[in-house]
Amino acid sequence: MKFFLSVTRFIDTLNEITGRAVSWLTLLMVVLVTADVLLRYLFHVSFVAVQELEWHLFAVVFLLGGGYTLKHNGHVRVDVVYQRLGRRTRAWINILGCVFLLFPGCYLMIKTSIPFVESSFSLNETSPDPGGLPARWLLKLMIPAAFMLMGLQGVALFVQSIMEAAGLAGKKSEDEQTGEKP
Repeated sequence: MKFFLSVTRFIDTLNEITGRAVSWLTLLMVVLVTADVLLRYLFHVSFVAVQELEWHLFAVVFLLGGGYTLKHNGHVRVDVVYQRLGRRTRAWINILGCVFLLFPGCYLMIKTSIPFVESSFSLNETSPDPGGLPARWLLKLMIPAAFMLMGLQGVALFVQSIMEAAGLAGKKSEDEQTGEKP
């Protein structure tokens, strides 16, 4: 039991650190977009690399933020129904959701994206636009990395939900999971 709890804490910490780092990328993206707009409209200057960096940062924020969002119970679900259910019923929904949706989905995304990344890396793929960014494979590498983080967070959710369904988790663990204060 202690082993599973320590693994869960490690995964939670990993996704918390990743999520906080990604939040700084969001700030960088806002500054970059603002500077790009100012340069474009005030000085009539535009750089392809800057525009590509904007959407690359957006992709990284979106992809790597998934595990963090799952950790903080922020993914879309039918909350009108889910929140009215009991703690153990919600735990069983989480267990079934992990087994039948989250784990298979993450596996398929990782399995199908790795050849995509390998191909991009072997070709040393760069932007097709003149003045664009090099090493496009780095951006594509974020796809399997993101789904690995999401899958790991799913493992943590699965373990926590098993404990909740078995009646081994107390009120404190639910509050930590939902981010609510007791």
